[in-house]
Amino acid sequence: TPYIQQPIKYGADLVVHSATKLMDGQGRVLGGVTVGKTELIREIYLFSRNTGPAMSPFNAWTLSKSLETLAVRVDRHCENALKIAETLEHNAHISKVKYPFLKSHPQYKIAKKQMKLGGNIIAIEVNGGIEAGRNFLNAIKMCSLSANLGDTRTIVTHPASTTHSKLTTEEQFSAGIFPGLVRVSVGLEHVNDIIQDLNQALNS
Repeated sequence: TPYIQQPIKYGADLVVHSATKLMDGQGRVLGGVTVGKTELIREIYLFSRNTGPAMSPFNAWTLSKSLETLAVRVDRHCENALKIAETLEHNAHISKVKYPFLKSHPQYKIAKKQMKLGGNIIAIEVNGGIEAGRNFLNAIKMCSLSANLGDTRTIVTHPASTTHSKLTTEEQFSAGIFPGLVRVSVGLEHVNDIIQDLNQALNS
């Protein structure tokens, strides 16, 4: 969200936000926001006005109410995510943890320069390939299993066997989807409860 990072400050002409994710943050509405240079926004505005992708008044109201708590929620999402990422780096069942505010991340310095916080998404690579990834999801007890992101609840996804399962192995690799990759969208639960669930699933 723009609370964490504002790409226009670094030269982007257009920025697209999924308001469905953290801006709503509770999986209730679909929405999006595009911001940028006036001449580019005008083209988008005219296209939208003529083709009709307008948000309902109720969804707009829901999003406007959600924005009142955006900073409080995102602070907690990111605080939880950093603690979880730091903890998982020491788990023997994981070969790699990817989170921009970990010092081990190759773009750590850039992330610290451009981002207020590290976000709520963690990617981990579970040892044992696609079966280990499936087994990990099957062992999850508290966290939710879904292809969604940016919700109040923690959501885990194994892309190789779900969202990207129709791609060839080569296509998956080119998209950075490896057999044991698990994506964790960290929620607002107590961080120790999230860590406990992830650890018991890894240990199983």
